[in-house]
Amino acid sequence: MRIDFHFFLILALVVTVTFGATYQRSSQLAGQSFLDAFNFQAITDPTHGRVTYVNESAARADKLISVANNKLMLRADYTTKLSSSDPGRKSFRIMSNSQYETHVAIFDIAHMPQGCGTWPAILGANWPNGGEIDIVEGVNDQTPNKCSLHTSSNCTMPSSRLMSGTISGTDCYAYDNGNAGCGVNMNDKKSYGPQFNSNGGGWYAIEKHSSYIKIFFWERTSSSVPSDVKSPRLSINTSHWGTPAAYFPDTDCDLSAHFGPQNIVINLTFCGDWAGSVYAASGCPSTCVDYVDKNPSAFKNAYFEFNSLNIYQ
Repeated sequence: MRIDFHFFLILALVVTVTFGATYQRSSQLAGQSFLDAFNFQAITDPTHGRVTYVNESAARADKLISVANNKLMLRADYTTKLSSSDPGRKSFRIMSNSQYETHVAIFDIAHMPQGCGTWPAILGANWPNGGEIDIVEGVNDQTPNKCSLHTSSNCTMPSSRLMSGTISGTDCYAYDNGNAGCGVNMNDKKSYGPQFNSNGGGWYAIEKHSSYIKIFFWERTSSSVPSDVKSPRLSINTSHWGTPAAYFPDTDCDLSAHFGPQNIVINLTFCGDWAGSVYAASGCPSTCVDYVDKNPSAFKNAYFEFNSLNIYQ
């Protein structure tokens, strides 16, 4: 009897990718409870942006925080014109009080920051020892969203894997490629920026498992949103969520050795290492820093609005 090893190889790949697990809800966050689960980081921007991260009291005084109808809004200042000698535009960087190892986090996002010069991000991080997982990240309204892993030592991803996104790099070691990491560009232009916002936003989810990391995205109007994502429950089963937008297996990299417990970080910076370096090619006016300084009203839509964050472990 002839054995088709190719068949078993393909079958093993499919089983690996479609594998999921059941998780129990540990946090249900919305509005004020969402805000209370995080702390403000008034730190120097590690990505060298034209930004001033403020503490919570300053954020409240400058109306960068809004909690209404059980929703949380976090925004940048959009009223102050800056001179070249002023500090950067006031904005937010918040970090979760808790860390998470094996877990699923579902972000229900109604709006994300948009505009030339903007660089919003939602990530899991404990850099450098615990690695960094970029869930939502982009610059200058360029679509689609980009997901990536960043490690502080050698780690690579397979050049072919079953996911809907497109590989933009396989080397996760931050110091090999200018901290670009092993990235995946989502195939849905409504996953980021103005198109995301005009469509009412959507759901992002990360599943961090010992043998893989998956990132999912569903548009607000999609008919394929899993029921336990659209209406979060006490428990979820990720095995029926379908093909992820980004899939990072441990086949060529020991994920447990590179990614420890993660804090969730949500921030908005301007210009800096990425948004500033590609600004001229983004169809945006003037120079990045000059535009951010002199056009405060351009950042009226530079805000996150979260309906909820549900975390399962």
